[in-house]
Amino acid sequence: MFFHIFVPLLQYHQIFNVFRYITFRAVAAFITALLFSFLIGPRIIKLLKQKKAIETINDNVPITHKEKAGTPSMGGLIMIASILLSTLLWNNLLNTFILLLLVTLLWLGGVGFIDDYFKNFLKKKDGLPPKYKMLGQTILAFIVACVIFFSPDGMEATKIMVPFLKSSIYAGIQLSWLFIPFTLFMVVGTSNAVNLTDGLDGLASGLIALSTFGLGVMAYLKGNMVMAEYLNLNFIAEAGELTIFTASMIGTTLGFLWFNTKPAEVIMGDTGSLTLGGLLAVVSIFLQEQLFFGVIGGLFVVEALSSLLQRYYFKYTRLKYGEGKRFFLKAPLHHHYEMKGLKENKIVVRFWIIGILLVAIGLGTLKLR
Repeated sequence: MFFHIFVPLLQYHQIFNVFRYITFRAVAAFITALLFSFLIGPRIIKLLKQKKAIETINDNVPITHKEKAGTPSMGGLIMIASILLSTLLWNNLLNTFILLLLVTLLWLGGVGFIDDYFKNFLKKKDGLPPKYKMLGQTILAFIVACVIFFSPDGMEATKIMVPFLKSSIYAGIQLSWLFIPFTLFMVVGTSNAVNLTDGLDGLASGLIALSTFGLGVMAYLKGNMVMAEYLNLNFIAEAGELTIFTASMIGTTLGFLWFNTKPAEVIMGDTGSLTLGGLLAVVSIFLQEQLFFGVIGGLFVVEALSSLLQRYYFKYTRLKYGEGKRFFLKAPLHHHYEMKGLKENKIVVRFWIIGILLVAIGLGTLKLR
């Protein structure tokens, strides 16, 4: 909004030129999202308590989680509202990437909200039936994939860049029509992987902020022709606006973390985890950096794989031996360490440290290109 209001006023005074700068608007978006999270957080938490939108403890989690009973859920509303406000204020709203991200924000936010509504208000322990949740995610992913695939630059936009190879020599992997199913896999998979990771106070929030930072750096570099050429990155003209959007995501996530650290005052629920996971996937797709995201968001991958391994190992051993055995004490992986006796805070901080390391490794690959 500010971009559209003040940039045309450049003809009257040079001071309005600042609203053209990606860096200025990114910092402003970060501050706006952070402060707005602080402002509305207590109000939404109070409302959720009044409406009895409280966390239902799953029987499959460690017994120590019983103390979380009664914690307000659906805290993702704080995140959605903050990202939405900051984006509307500071982004160029005619940018195709931003419009698609707003659709993703509201669409997946709606799917997550319905799922949490089923759990918290209708008292259906499993929430929205998985097939309907998957359908909602898949339709959104299909829309995003088709918009990119059938765009004028579709053939160029459907490539995947390889983190360890120079784009000036190796121009990426051309997926062609496979781009559509791969996008479905990325969006649905990442959305659910972040949802699985959201099992300890502050765990998912911190890892989302770290992964978003890595994608934000990549967006700034790819949206700057000089930097992209220097680092042998493929220049993407509209990518600069993604820097501002990711700054909003980081500010929002850190603002939410203020209320989400142990003992959590609120839990993001599927309203937040499905939405933020989907946004991360879509940003990586726009940047053609799905493999880079796989590195910096490696813990989301590990958490999802640990759940899949646990499920299929149990089925395999039940068929082979007549009795199912577990590969981990509990899945996802963070619950395994809880069962081994590690304190929740220690697990969270150690996962954050690993997350920082993965982002550093991912950004370190830039010079290899």
